[in-house]
Amino acid sequence: MKTHLFTAICMFFIAFVFTACDTPTKPDKPNFIIIFADDLGYGDIGVFGHPSIRTPNLDKMAVEGQKWTNFYVAAPVCTPSRAGLLTGRLPIRSGMCSDKRRVLFPDSNGGLPPSELTIARLLQGNGYKTAAIGKWHLGHLSPHLPTDHGFDSYFGIPYSNDMDRIKSLPGGSSISDQITFAEEEDFMAYNVPIMRDKEIVERPADQRTLTRRYTEETVAKIKEMKDSPFFIYLAHSLPHIPLFRDEAFKDVSLGGIYGDVIEEIDWSTGQILETLRKEGLAENTLVVFTSDNGPWHIFNTHGGTAGMLNGAKGGTFEGGMRVPAIFWWPGTLRQDVVMDMATTMDLLPTLCKLSGAKLPDDRVYDGYDLTALLKGAGKSERDYVMYYWGEKVYAIRKGDYKVHFYTQNEYGRNTAHSYRNPEIDLKNTRTEMEPPLLYNVNVDPSEKFNVAADHPEIIEEMRAILENHLKGIIPVENQLVK
Repeated sequence: MKTHLFTAICMFFIAFVFTACDTPTKPDKPNFIIIFADDLGYGDIGVFGHPSIRTPNLDKMAVEGQKWTNFYVAAPVCTPSRAGLLTGRLPIRSGMCSDKRRVLFPDSNGGLPPSELTIARLLQGNGYKTAAIGKWHLGHLSPHLPTDHGFDSYFGIPYSNDMDRIKSLPGGSSISDQITFAEEEDFMAYNVPIMRDKEIVERPADQRTLTRRYTEETVAKIKEMKDSPFFIYLAHSLPHIPLFRDEAFKDVSLGGIYGDVIEEIDWSTGQILETLRKEGLAENTLVVFTSDNGPWHIFNTHGGTAGMLNGAKGGTFEGGMRVPAIFWWPGTLRQDVVMDMATTMDLLPTLCKLSGAKLPDDRVYDGYDLTALLKGAGKSERDYVMYYWGEKVYAIRKGDYKVHFYTQNEYGRNTAHSYRNPEIDLKNTRTEMEPPLLYNVNVDPSEKFNVAADHPEIIEEMRAILENHLKGIIPVENQLVK
């Protein structure tokens, strides 16, 4: 009797163990994917108001997750914006901004310093597999490449897709000539390379295929790395001018060639989310979609739109630095429209918090942990946003109000502000505003109505914030002028 009882107990125990082993458990560490478009404006996708560009995957992503309406970048141009995202620090702290050369070029020797800690490096040190795909633009020479900064692998172009131009523009160099040139989609006019890790594997890159190939690479990496926590940074080369589309996306959009490009990026996002679902990873993966800066207005309809926001790429009005943002994490995020202020610099501390990665305390960070806000359990800790142009603070937003100490129009135009408010005539250069301009950007996101005369106390508060902020800026070697 005792023998039978003992045997029964053993069999029950064995069955329990095998059942427990077969029961899937949610991994402790979530996966992360950041999708970073290039020059995508605030109003360029359907869920942010575009009436003729179809973006069903991004729209659904926003409905299933969160649409963020007050999301900012670290700078209104490529290189410093990307540095801010990956380090959680203002570019001025890493030497990745300049008044002389706004971005890195193929003849630049500098790049993101090895001393900087990226999201990838911090997660890699916490057991994550990491991959960078797409446009880098933080230094095309070692030790500034993605694989020098915590990424296990890299596939993409090292700088902007309009660089290394080897053909002259047809007819001249006017904006209309450049637009015509961009429409021809002559990828052979640009000697931009594709790199695999640290090696050039194609030159010139066939830019017509880049969005598709980036997508295929991302899908492959998800499948390859799914058995461990992973971080993928997908930085699209587009819709930066010149515009290129895969053959399957030619003339599919009511929004013209620009719309075609955006709709292909939307398709790409859909492929990535569907892969996560099929692989059983959706409920353990946070996906963030956003842009590096505002649209490039100089190219008219080929440069996108900031919607009702004033300004564009290269300037410090809202359209230059406020970008569309969507967060997606089924089963974890509260479905919502989030109106708290946040920036791309907040992603590093947030991903570190969610993954359990230790955030070193040997440097100043300009980002804040968004975990409570993502989960609907609190508010953003961010009190203000700094609008840097090069190495100087041009504007500050605190709460409802934004003050402009200096103004600078977007690339290539008289400032957008001048045509919205003709009483102010600003030059096509940096202009010191005394008294400063002041806008309530919640009730006036187009920055039309200057209320400085009504709130001198707010301007003085902003001056104090600026003075205190500048005390904490320590000069470092500038990487963009090397």
